[in-house]
Amino acid sequence: MTAVERQSESGKARRLSELAALVSGEVLGDASTLISGVAGLEQAKAGQLSFYGNQKYKKQLGTSAATAVLVPRDNEPSDRGVVYVRVDNPHLAFARIAQEFAPKRTYVPGVAAGAHVDGSAVVDASATVMAGATIASGARIGARSVIGPGCYVGERARIGDDTTLVANVSVMEECVVGSRCLFHSGVVIGADGFGFAFDPSVPAHIKIPQTGIVRIEDDVEIGANSCVDRATTGETVVGHGSKIDNLVQVGHNSVIGPMSILCAQVGLSGSTELGTGVVLAGQVGVAGHLRIGDLAKVGAQAGVMSDVDDGATVLGAPQMPAKDFMRSTAIFMRLPELSKQIRELQRRLQALEQETNKP
Repeated sequence: MTAVERQSESGKARRLSELAALVSGEVLGDASTLISGVAGLEQAKAGQLSFYGNQKYKKQLGTSAATAVLVPRDNEPSDRGVVYVRVDNPHLAFARIAQEFAPKRTYVPGVAAGAHVDGSAVVDASATVMAGATIASGARIGARSVIGPGCYVGERARIGDDTTLVANVSVMEECVVGSRCLFHSGVVIGADGFGFAFDPSVPAHIKIPQTGIVRIEDDVEIGANSCVDRATTGETVVGHGSKIDNLVQVGHNSVIGPMSILCAQVGLSGSTELGTGVVLAGQVGVAGHLRIGDLAKVGAQAGVMSDVDDGATVLGAPQMPAKDFMRSTAIFMRLPELSKQIRELQRRLQALEQETNKP
């Protein structure tokens, strides 16, 4: 059977009362209003629903063409004809409602004529393997999983149920991927970790064999062109529910705890340990053999050089508590002015000393 992707039409218009019920919302206005889709405040058109959760966007709220807007429960309604839906968390409510209108992709089960599946591999009958994909010897593909064009699943690797490898994804030998995962184009799971020992007598960098694996738990999403390196020995682990953005590097033997977020261009050196619910903002770099505690947050472009406590919020390179960093930044921005003041004080002090030392 040919593996051909089909894409369903986006959802039909829904009554606002029905959508509000999905998110436990309180409708302020006509609950029978029909909603045909969702959009941001500035892009929304008549018939669409948007959300407002940050006062920075108050101006856009006042001018948006959206028919309905999700707002915090303490928000005061306007009198300009917009139907408000009060919810606990507008951003989360928007995400749930947006899923109702998102196109649903479906796939015809089977192996495409242009795919290569080794005779010893096991592919569930409900899975889809598209043209150009390769499933190597001993690999296993779970129920309803989708292996997109150009993907490679290595020897004895395992892919769980309902997991999608979009296109040109590589899951190398013996690595394990859980269920309901989504890997975007160019992801590489299980490339060799960066391990070398220097021999000055040659001189040469001697490669340390990378004999471990990568284990990805359930409900993990990994963005385009990100890499999770295999362990030197043992496992590199990405915990369940974690989300990794584009262009992220996870070094060998790192352990990412459940429900963590790694934003674009984050780099983890080898043997980094992240606790549960950690957030690393864009371009954060973490030195090896460190632990970042549960629910810790690391701000953009920070360089983490030592362990981070549970629940801490840090910024800077090397990292420091966020409040200290903000105070330091304020001082840094005044350095030209402070330098001028110091020179003026030195000049006055020198003049006083000269006056005092006169005979």
